[in-house]
Amino acid sequence: MNSDALKKLLEQVADGHASVDDAAATLKHIAFQDIDYATIDHHRSLRKGFPEVIFGEGKTADQITGIMDKMLEQENVVLVTRVDKEKADKIIYRFSNAVYHEDADMIVHVKEEIPITGKGTILVLSAGTSDIRVAKEAFLTAKYMGNTVQSIFDVGVAGIHRLFSHKDPIENASVIIVAAGMEGALPSVVAGMVSRPVIAVPTSVGYGASFGGLTALFAMLNSCSSNVAVVNIDNGFGAGYVASAINRK
Repeated sequence: MNSDALKKLLEQVADGHASVDDAAATLKHIAFQDIDYATIDHHRSLRKGFPEVIFGEGKTADQITGIMDKMLEQENVVLVTRVDKEKADKIIYRFSNAVYHEDADMIVHVKEEIPITGKGTILVLSAGTSDIRVAKEAFLTAKYMGNTVQSIFDVGVAGIHRLFSHKDPIENASVIIVAAGMEGALPSVVAGMVSRPVIAVPTSVGYGASFGGLTALFAMLNSCSSNVAVVNIDNGFGAGYVASAINRK
């Protein structure tokens, strides 16, 4: 339950449109709710402005469905990351408003339109087509957190002229997310072009010496462009979340 929903409930009680007992029942699990295999943090929306996000990897379809059931009693939006298609098909069958984004391995359930609260545009770049899954995870996270988001894919350093052809959206973005595997060079190049914060996402894409994304991670951590911050390997969700937090300030 976010602050707007809480205020609405209290106003309904004050106006006599909702009983104290109904409000008490609604607020019973405002802090957290134990459903045996999960302890759902309902209070997160009030503390942080966005509900808990379900990490789908390692959870069964039934477990994810059970968590979503309880979250949707209080939340307008629920995101599930790292969900394969077989598992997603079982989940979205239960929820008419749920949408599976196969290109990001994400499920999104929205009850009402999400207002734009971000102050600028978040731009998501991918170095290669193989980095799109991680980039799309960042894109969808930032979008459903209430931001205007744009994306440009496959503009890595092997054909750097492709990147320079998108100079205007790069310079006009308030925050830029860059997903790159292989040698992880693209975030440094982009950060050298702008004064905005650049959130670098190393991906596990690459041949043997990429070490599952470690080479890209180390390259990004050692960037000589001062406006680069780095999240974990393949962590598009984390990049989208941080970009949204920056874009609200």
